[in-house]
Amino acid sequence: MDPPKLFGVSPFPHQMKPSAMSKRKLKESSAESAESISQVQKILRERFCHHCAAGKLFGMEQQYRHLLELLKRTTVHGESNSALIIGPRGSGKTTLLNHVLKDLREMKEVREDLLEVHLNGLLQTNDKVALKEITRQLQLENVVGDKVFGSFAENLAFLLEALRKGNRTSSCPILFVLDEFDLFVHHKNQTLLYNLFDISQSAQTPVTVIGLTCRQDILELLEKRVKSRFSHRQIYLMNSFDFKQYIKIFKKQLSLPAEFPDESFAEKWNNNIQHLSEDKTVQDVLQNLFHHSKDLRSLHLLLMLAVSAVTVHHPLLTAADLQEASRQHSTDSKANIVHGLSVLEICLIIAMKHLNEVYDGEPFNFQMVYNEFQKFIQRKAHSMYNFEKPVVMKAFEHLLQLELVQPLERPSARAQREYVLMKLLLDSSQIMDALQVYPNCPTDVKQWAASSLSWL
Repeated sequence: MDPPKLFGVSPFPHQMKPSAMSKRKLKESSAESAESISQVQKILRERFCHHCAAGKLFGMEQQYRHLLELLKRTTVHGESNSALIIGPRGSGKTTLLNHVLKDLREMKEVREDLLEVHLNGLLQTNDKVALKEITRQLQLENVVGDKVFGSFAENLAFLLEALRKGNRTSSCPILFVLDEFDLFVHHKNQTLLYNLFDISQSAQTPVTVIGLTCRQDILELLEKRVKSRFSHRQIYLMNSFDFKQYIKIFKKQLSLPAEFPDESFAEKWNNNIQHLSEDKTVQDVLQNLFHHSKDLRSLHLLLMLAVSAVTVHHPLLTAADLQEASRQHSTDSKANIVHGLSVLEICLIIAMKHLNEVYDGEPFNFQMVYNEFQKFIQRKAHSMYNFEKPVVMKAFEHLLQLELVQPLERPSARAQREYVLMKLLLDSSQIMDALQVYPNCPTDVKQWAASSLSWL
């Protein structure tokens, strides 16, 4: 019998349906965890993609102080300077510069009117394009208008004159950042570099030129007149940390900051990262990556793949996630292409593999591959379909398009396609690994690939 009701309300509130309350609580907690997960994804992805200059610099504190001091002298005292940041790709040249610029903008004594011009050797391929980009970034298109200048130097001097106000210390300091600096060296007469370094040496507008390059011999590439105007300040970045420090970097890169909204989740996450860093499996994954490539860009890519696996139902990272990320990170793109080939194309690749083994890596042509394939067909006529020669030729041309096979030299118009010498761009281990995971691969084909006596 139901309990009595007073004015339509149950006198026993504790007898409310428990399922409704627990469902609501469950919904709220899942909404909170979903919010926390999306926050984690946002913070870590920004960190790994270098979109923000937050976080810590690893192993470059001395270079950071040097560059910050250099740029402070330009922005505060109106000094002109030039410097080169040299280091291998992925060593943190751009990250270092972004950190310095971020901290510089936050300083009280630094005037807000520091102008930045960012040029890239891959984009600004000649001085004319570079000058247009400088004009655009300094927002001087209206000032220049339809003026015609006699030389590059005249044009650049006019741009800087337009920005000048009063004396040297009250003038607007300008920072020129030249990414892929070594590509600017190949511009005609090195006019851009000459003029920028010339201005940074003379008592005109305060200008600092920072070049980023991975060429160690960059000074040898400069012309004498350019070299004499360069300050010869060089900041070297080398990944000099050992594996213990690498593990610390791994922890710091995955840890959530103290100001994370959900403190209990952040604590749980950070404790989990601490346990992961002590896990033998994780250390093996990191050791492999460390020996392959010490740069932090590779580590960030691995962690990005691992963090992508985090969901509401799987809120914490596991060693298995990192193993899977490592497998994806180190996948062979050419072996991946093999997975999408037809059985006929696979057979042609195996025929080329056997030709390589028999003739010790000597080049081959289509006719040799076709003959090898025919031998296999004759032995296995009961299980394999015999294709017409033009069909086999079409499959061979598809492999050529996919760049799994490459001609030794550019074929002439008169050369017969069947006799153009080729080489295979896959090695035996790649082919065998790809065959292991090839879906529904015929047994005869697998056995043919494994046997090295195909010519008998």
